[in-house]
Amino acid sequence: MTAELPGLATPQEREYALRMAVQGLRENDPMASASVAFLPWQRNTVIAAVLIVLVCAVFAPLTTLTVLVAVCTLGYIAVIVDRVLIFTRGMARDAILTVSDEQALALSDDQLPPYTILVPAYGEPEVVGDLIAALNGLNYPRDRMQALLLLEEDDAPTIDAARAAGIGTAGSEHITIVLVPAADPRTKPKACNYGLHAATGDIVTIYDAEDIPDPLQLRRVVAAFGGLPRSVVCVQAKLAFHNARQNLLTAWFTMDYGLWFGFLLPGLMRSAAPIPLGGTSNHFRRNVLIDIGAWDPYNVTEDADLGVRIAARGYSTAVIDSTTLEEANPDPINWIRQRSRWYKGYLQSWLVHARRPVQLWRKIGPVSFLRFTLILAGTPIIACLNLLFWFVTLTWIFGQPWLIEKLFPAAVYFPALIALVLGNAATVYMNLIACRENGRPDLLWACLLSPAYWVLMAVAATKGCWQLVRNPSYWEKTFHGLGTAKETAE
Repeated sequence: MTAELPGLATPQEREYALRMAVQGLRENDPMASASVAFLPWQRNTVIAAVLIVLVCAVFAPLTTLTVLVAVCTLGYIAVIVDRVLIFTRGMARDAILTVSDEQALALSDDQLPPYTILVPAYGEPEVVGDLIAALNGLNYPRDRMQALLLLEEDDAPTIDAARAAGIGTAGSEHITIVLVPAADPRTKPKACNYGLHAATGDIVTIYDAEDIPDPLQLRRVVAAFGGLPRSVVCVQAKLAFHNARQNLLTAWFTMDYGLWFGFLLPGLMRSAAPIPLGGTSNHFRRNVLIDIGAWDPYNVTEDADLGVRIAARGYSTAVIDSTTLEEANPDPINWIRQRSRWYKGYLQSWLVHARRPVQLWRKIGPVSFLRFTLILAGTPIIACLNLLFWFVTLTWIFGQPWLIEKLFPAAVYFPALIALVLGNAATVYMNLIACRENGRPDLLWACLLSPAYWVLMAVAATKGCWQLVRNPSYWEKTFHGLGTAKETAE
């Protein structure tokens, strides 16, 4: 059922909450909002660079193409070297916070602060039952836990499913339906901003409607915050999938997440670099979250953007060894729809924070600035370039045209060969190590076949980059409920 909530009790309060949910960041810090994808100087710089390349190509086509190949090769090498360095740091035993069951359960109710859980959902009536079970499974005092199910007011099927499931009745009194007014942009961060006006917890977290969090996760986070300096304002839990064995795509996706959340994010934490947060299971100190502007409703990877803003304000993020299970996309089209949005959002976030590059450089330091660029801009751009360089490689294998030979003089050829052989081998090796350390030997074949997964990533990145130009704030819906029966957690 819906209820009168602090901050949303009157029409005036709801109107104000909606305006701030949509316009708050843009009004308070316009340069931090992705409501405008490209500032004039950014657009003009790109246009000027393209014109310069075209002019050079007219007068010295072969030299121009060779320089472009050399620059791309350096980019490849920089990304893979940085990724391996982050991975090695993430392998350290203290790279990720660990709170044992005993430590979590030792906290008395008096030591547990009020906690707010935001659960944005849109067009997902099929997962409401699982959502209630997951929230009821959390080991946290009900009188200190506020769960807000954020539903768009015109999403009748999900609203009906939530009410039919008994939300707000006996056994689930801590769960409240919040109807988010229908207004553009229709995005998850807008819904979270709206729900934040009704939040009463000292700590705020987000779960997706299909999530199955570790029952002790909230207690672990409270214990972690208690032992961390006040500068740590966000604790990110690990994400994994419960349907890894459904097909090869879900195995690849599980492998991908195992490397990212098990090693790369902890490695970034040890590097004191901005951490692109996951879209769920990130736990914030509410007062700081509000102070830095909460989520950007125009950014389609609001989590990655928020991670950079946290670092830019002098705060930091920790990664905790507590897992939330999700549903891996088993359908390639659905997967590309989701991953293209992530790639678009990475570039979108980089463009926003690169609007004041000197200021960001000074705030987070040169190494963190370079790493921020390699991750947020490098990841989607390299994925796009893969399509081009795979075409060049196949053309050389089957035809060996003279043009390709001229494009790769020795000074370019050998670095490119290193990037091709060692870069790909390092990526496969990191995936193998991650699967072994995560106790997933069943994903061995997925790791060995991962180059085919990269093709899907390249397609998704190309689509995301195109959408960034055509429709930057469009939130492409990912459908859930396609998974098979849940596997036993490894």
